[in-house]
Amino acid sequence: MFHQRFLLVAMTAAISAGAQAAPKPEAAAGTSAAATAATASAANPFLKASTLQYQAPPFDKITDADFQPAIEEGMKQQLAEIEKIADQSAAPTFANTIAAMERSGALLTRVGKVFFALAQANTNDTLQQVQRDEAPKLAAHQDAIYLNAKLFARIEAIHAARDKLAADEKFLTERYHRQFVRAGAKLSDADKSALRELNKEESTLQTGFQNKLLAGTKDGAISAGNKVEFAGLSDGELAAAAAAAKERQLDGEWLLTLQNTTQQPAQAELTNRATRERLFNASTLRSEHNDANDERATVARLAQLRAHKAKLLGYPTYAAYSLEDQMAKSPEQAIKLMTDMVPAVRAKTEDEAAQMQEQGDAQKGGFKLGPWDWQFYSEQVKQKKFKLDESAVKQYFELDRVLHDGVFFAANKLYGITFKERHDLPVYQPDVRVFEVFDADGKSLALWYADYYKRDNKAGGAWMDSFVDQSGLLGTHPVVFNVCNFSKPVAGQPALLTFDDVTTMFHEFGHALHGMFSNVKFPSVAGANTPRDFVEFPSQFNEHWAEEPSVFANYAKHYKTGAPMPAAMVKAIKDSGTYGQGYATEEYIAAALLDQAWHTLPADAEKQDVDKFEADALKKYNVDYALVPPRYRSSYFAHIWGGGYSAGYYAYLWSAVLRDDAFYWFKEHGGMTRENGQRFRDMVLSKGSTMEMDEMYRAFRGRDPSVEPLLETRGLKAEKPASK
Repeated sequence: MFHQRFLLVAMTAAISAGAQAAPKPEAAAGTSAAATAATASAANPFLKASTLQYQAPPFDKITDADFQPAIEEGMKQQLAEIEKIADQSAAPTFANTIAAMERSGALLTRVGKVFFALAQANTNDTLQQVQRDEAPKLAAHQDAIYLNAKLFARIEAIHAARDKLAADEKFLTERYHRQFVRAGAKLSDADKSALRELNKEESTLQTGFQNKLLAGTKDGAISAGNKVEFAGLSDGELAAAAAAAKERQLDGEWLLTLQNTTQQPAQAELTNRATRERLFNASTLRSEHNDANDERATVARLAQLRAHKAKLLGYPTYAAYSLEDQMAKSPEQAIKLMTDMVPAVRAKTEDEAAQMQEQGDAQKGGFKLGPWDWQFYSEQVKQKKFKLDESAVKQYFELDRVLHDGVFFAANKLYGITFKERHDLPVYQPDVRVFEVFDADGKSLALWYADYYKRDNKAGGAWMDSFVDQSGLLGTHPVVFNVCNFSKPVAGQPALLTFDDVTTMFHEFGHALHGMFSNVKFPSVAGANTPRDFVEFPSQFNEHWAEEPSVFANYAKHYKTGAPMPAAMVKAIKDSGTYGQGYATEEYIAAALLDQAWHTLPADAEKQDVDKFEADALKKYNVDYALVPPRYRSSYFAHIWGGGYSAGYYAYLWSAVLRDDAFYWFKEHGGMTRENGQRFRDMVLSKGSTMEMDEMYRAFRGRDPSVEPLLETRGLKAEKPASK
């Protein structure tokens, strides 16, 4: 997942999760801007560019008290810069208007990137209060720019003469013009006022959603006073559960914390069916307890607000508005991609369910398979069919070896880059690691931060973002980071990963490569600042190298002995590659179609009963399969209510089509070679969003993408009948 942060747009989409901002004294929660204004002085580290390499954040100097005054001052400075651009008497040119806007807001960008990073990965009460205070102000700040009539008049004039500009300037001008129009620049004054109010309420609700979800997810953890209830977990996992309980002052107990998705990893191992059901219910109901963390009213209101916003801007639905500037262009296209796959996916899912029911019956379980049983019996069927034991497999995936001998090794083979861990650069939490990245010619290229372990104050899931974007205009190098939620082992134990975790590492590093290889002039189109249904392409594409035989053999080694994974186990992993794809695809499609259902509501629709709406939507799209609940239910679907993927969760499948089609290009042209890697870097990873994404893909692939490789990869392609 990529958390995109356009300076003028996504600064309002605050995402919370995490712990201490820095090891300095904190400001009191709820501190107002006025009360902390005194810190907006030379002592505030955000007021000047960092003197560290590539302007990396000086986390050793940053305190929680620095954020709010710096954000306030950053907005003030940028508005002054924007007003100066808009009010100048000189005729509008690309240089004095659009390029000038690209340079504006340096302080707000600097503080915003660090603030939102910590609000996701390392939050606390103070940061959450700053979010609540600043979200509506940031929404108003955005509106003050996009709804500035004088500024838009200048952009319109440049846009009218755009054919005289250089190619990159022309594309950026078209992008700016489209963004301003979509933000309401052509509305009447009355409609602009109405839009401001909608944006203000939406930003406040989005911030509230994220903070409540973090609390609800934390409270949803299940505990046990007798470890028999957690039977099936490994000794290391039980030790981690005991440590998690102790951290919450539950001495003598064991605790399983929730991850962001509906299904929880422990479901595959827990032998106690009642515990599995309890964990499943804790997960699916985390935000539906009619308490302070219940999200249903927030969800219903956000859907309403977005529908009204779309109508005000001239669109029939929010999805139509959201997808207009994406590769899909329309919700109909996105929905068709998914619904066309439902019959084949359901057939595969039902076959998987039948095999699991048969397994349960053979053990005289005496019950009908429930959704909390799926992972447990799926693992048993997998072991039976492929002789694959996940607990044994994990012994060969030690985190640090996967990182160095897998992720870094693959990047070196493809792109020639190398890595050196840096211990001299400050971090925001002790588990965070920093690496300097060097290009094939030995020149320093970027800095990369890795924050891999789960914490109660970290948002669920995995993502990439940046502290500094690459820009030729500003002379900046990329400083990017990856965040994951792998289980942290107790002291003295290895960090062992599932193969899904390994794939996640490769995925997020694919996003990081997109940021690190950026080679563009203008910061707003650098790196991964691309449409949502393209941004997941480089990351998903990078997943393929986790399974590349030469890469896999380099990192899949026993954590104790260093012995390579046995050939039989390697074969079993490969043979099981399409196993479970029915479930995985159906739970994803169900969530993505639920997203579309919420965002295709018209403005005149009544406020929805969330539970009824969700049930009706799943039935409408024929994905109402009790054994396979959506990957995210409405009440904890952070991607769409606060994570920037509203009407865009389909993007993972859209990007997967590109991913597998591009990988087939590699297979057709010699596979994993430096030459092929360089071509992909030059034609895709370095380009940012400097041209239309479909044109970029066609230039690389030589044609439009085909869905056939994806269907084949997932085992969803109908087999041809045998010839007679």
